[in-house]
Amino acid sequence: MKKPPSPFFKSKTATLYHGEAGVVLPSLASESFDLIFADPPYKLSNGGFTCHAGERVSVDKGLWDKSNGIDEDYAFHHDWIEQCSRVLKPNGSLWISGTYHSIFHCGHALQKQGWHIINDITWFKPNAAPNLSCRMFTASHETLIWARKSKRSKHAFDYNLIKHWDCDRDDFIKKSGTQMRSVWALTAPKIYEKRYGKHPTQKPEALLDRIIRACSREGDKVLDPFCGSCTTGVIAIRNSREFTGVEIEEEFLESMAKPRLLDEL
Repeated sequence: MKKPPSPFFKSKTATLYHGEAGVVLPSLASESFDLIFADPPYKLSNGGFTCHAGERVSVDKGLWDKSNGIDEDYAFHHDWIEQCSRVLKPNGSLWISGTYHSIFHCGHALQKQGWHIINDITWFKPNAAPNLSCRMFTASHETLIWARKSKRSKHAFDYNLIKHWDCDRDDFIKKSGTQMRSVWALTAPKIYEKRYGKHPTQKPEALLDRIIRACSREGDKVLDPFCGSCTTGVIAIRNSREFTGVEIEEEFLESMAKPRLLDEL
């Protein structure tokens, strides 16, 4: 194990590292995390356009999101997933979010490495942006893969919580319920979640709240190797978990991740 870099930010329950996941993850202790949520680059910054707030905008997000070709993109996903296996506890679990640009690479890498896929979740976006080309269906979902290291792993899952989850209010209520299904209708991040700026792939707090509360316990250690604006960290701290985040863009850490963590702390 390599010597870990100096933290960009550190408190009693939260740590942020500035750097590439492929560099920072090898420095973290083996089998030290109970839950990992990863939203890796989709590798779709290719000079195209999309629609945002009714306007035509570029899909280019930065060098971190540019594709290097199928083989190199797959190697990238294979490598960080392999590192996640090393730092994840035997009974921990991993969530990966992505679009068709990346999620199939990740799914293939998981199967090649011997992970056991528990579920794939469709996150349906009721307020998704329209398609500008008018030559295809409008993209209105992302896919999340939930996996454990092997079939023998005894992953955490709060079945009672999820069975009594009120999806209209997106919270737990004490009433008899039905099993939650694998299609989740959740809107984009609320305005207050972007009070420190707009991250191009920011996930809504409601999505991470559901995942973290269902798939970890109080006091557990949560890792996000591509933490961006730090939604994972905010929700982990809010629900009495410890958090470690890794982010390659220092601007995101300084302007969004750190301020949001400080607010929550």
